[in-house]
Amino acid sequence: MKKLILALSLSSLAAAAAAAPETYAIDVSHTAPRFEYSHLGYSMQMHRFDKTSGQIVMDRAAKTGSVDVTIDARSVNTGFALFNEHIQGDDYFATAKYPTITFKSTVVRFDGDRPAAIDGDLTIKGVTKPVTLTVTSFQAMPHPMLKKDAIGANAVTKIKRSDFNMGKNAPYVSDEVTLSIAVEAVRQ
Repeated sequence: MKKLILALSLSSLAAAAAAAPETYAIDVSHTAPRFEYSHLGYSMQMHRFDKTSGQIVMDRAAKTGSVDVTIDARSVNTGFALFNEHIQGDDYFATAKYPTITFKSTVVRFDGDRPAAIDGDLTIKGVTKPVTLTVTSFQAMPHPMLKKDAIGANAVTKIKRSDFNMGKNAPYVSDEVTLSIAVEAVRQ
């Protein structure tokens, strides 16, 4: 009987150890938040932010996790310095007062052992709204160069600029914006 109790205890400890949360630091050189919108109906414009930081915590066995991302709104990159400056003004990102955009998850939903959707709070220009990021791809494997476990994902959501006090020029410049993020993170 003692052997059975010991075996059950050891298997419980092994299961608990296997289901431990893992923390990943966002790889700033391989993470690219982007936003896309219709410009006067002529074309879909896509721009990005060049500086992003944060961490992802995942326990795939327990199907839990958290995501905490900070985007430097001053790193907006449209490809044109003058336009970068323009959309950092008060009518849009107001980066002098609100230099960062944040996303903090409330729930990570899984499909099997892969995250499928991340509910959370998006804060832009001091306004916080709930959003759901749909995970369109996910990969977890050892990083071939860093020799550490790593994860990567692409996720997307749609928001309205006017919900974040950024609705100038709507509807000519679309109020609806598609936000997408390609993220890679390395286990700490």
